[in-house]
Amino acid sequence: MDGVPGTNCPILPGANFTYHFQVKDQIGSFFYYPSLGMHKAAGGFGSLRVNSRLLIPVPFDPPADDYTVLIGDWYAKNHTTLTHYLDSGRGLHHPSGVLINGKTGKTLDGKDEEPLFIMESGKTYRYRICNVGLKTSLNFRFQSHHMKLVEIDGSHTVQNEYISLDIHVGQCYSVLVTADQTPGDYYIAVSTRFSRYKYTSTGVVRYAGSNSPPSPALPPAPVGWAWSLNQWRSFRWNLTASAARPNPQGSYHYGSINITRTIKLTTSSNTIDDKLRYFFNKVSHVEPDTPLKLAAYFNVTDDVFTYNYMKDVEDHIDVSAAKLTPNVITVEFRTFVEIILENSEKSMQTFHLDGYSFFPVGMGPGRWSPDKRKTYNMLDAVSRHAIQVYPGSWTAILLTFDNAGMWNLRSEIWERRYLGQQLYISVISPARSLRDEYNMPPNELLCGKVVGLPLPPAYT
Repeated sequence: MDGVPGTNCPILPGANFTYHFQVKDQIGSFFYYPSLGMHKAAGGFGSLRVNSRLLIPVPFDPPADDYTVLIGDWYAKNHTTLTHYLDSGRGLHHPSGVLINGKTGKTLDGKDEEPLFIMESGKTYRYRICNVGLKTSLNFRFQSHHMKLVEIDGSHTVQNEYISLDIHVGQCYSVLVTADQTPGDYYIAVSTRFSRYKYTSTGVVRYAGSNSPPSPALPPAPVGWAWSLNQWRSFRWNLTASAARPNPQGSYHYGSINITRTIKLTTSSNTIDDKLRYFFNKVSHVEPDTPLKLAAYFNVTDDVFTYNYMKDVEDHIDVSAAKLTPNVITVEFRTFVEIILENSEKSMQTFHLDGYSFFPVGMGPGRWSPDKRKTYNMLDAVSRHAIQVYPGSWTAILLTFDNAGMWNLRSEIWERRYLGQQLYISVISPARSLRDEYNMPPNELLCGKVVGLPLPPAYT
């Protein structure tokens, strides 16, 4: 029930489908969105909060209130027009602006919109900030207030204070903000980062009973990506916070596990048949008519895709030899793998892996080489599911593939994902045991080559 084209058939127009899933071991802030076409650009997204059970304490006092802030770039063109751009071989170019909870912050006559949030003097509030945009990294900050970071992508963090945060596409951060300033109205500001086009939107946070307008002087956004890289280095996993089982977050000592395999994914782009495509290691993914997971489950993969067409490492990327094909690699069940995300291009990247959280242990400029492992954080990297890669730079993540299934690793930059910069990782338990994987849900939609086929033997 992953909800992506590689595992599920599309929900047809006028139809409906109910997903059933277990909220298991991630407590924190997330968001949902559709995985087909450009529906996300039409506003098809919203927040998800996974709350801790009462017997599992969170590492801070309950806030006076809990607010969601969905920030993202916005395109004036509708989603069908944007789809046409991509299908015809063009990119999305630059957005038209930035939104905060669907608003620009100003009315048509230039006045501030109504306050987004209300705070009472002396109280502390939780703000869950998610970048739900299509392609633009954003900087988030409060006027005259500090933010205490407490959670990233479902993991509790060491509680450092920040005056602004770079939040990349697909990422969610939770901060605590105390209403400790003179009562009045204050701005929150969101600005584009790593882009030639500079946009800033504001929203008003009001102290209860205030009638003082906010100061027009906004706190400035940072400049350059070295600042952002150094901020990422300051993020640390809270090694004593409880988790869902319950046990301390730091009880999983990832730094003491031997790496069994290294996969280096190098990004590139090129035109094929006069149409723009994006690649991992010279392969641009295309979706077959039969979802990959269903083809594997019903044992008809030969007619749908080929495993491991892409090499683990491509040292010399020759985009003239690039291939358009379903991109599926296999990873042995319960092995500890190092994935290098290498961005050889001039634009910012963010990547997400379904079905897992991972440890982003290293990041830096230039090309990755094995000696970079000396710089890895092997103790308290924050376990998360989306990570940025700066232009002309690399990021290293570590994880154990202990969740059987067919999992999507993709660029969160929507035009890149749409035009092929993604792959699927097939993790198969040889035991065919219910201990490792459930049987296909009884309400699963069937399409393509699996329609009418008998069910394979059930897991036991």
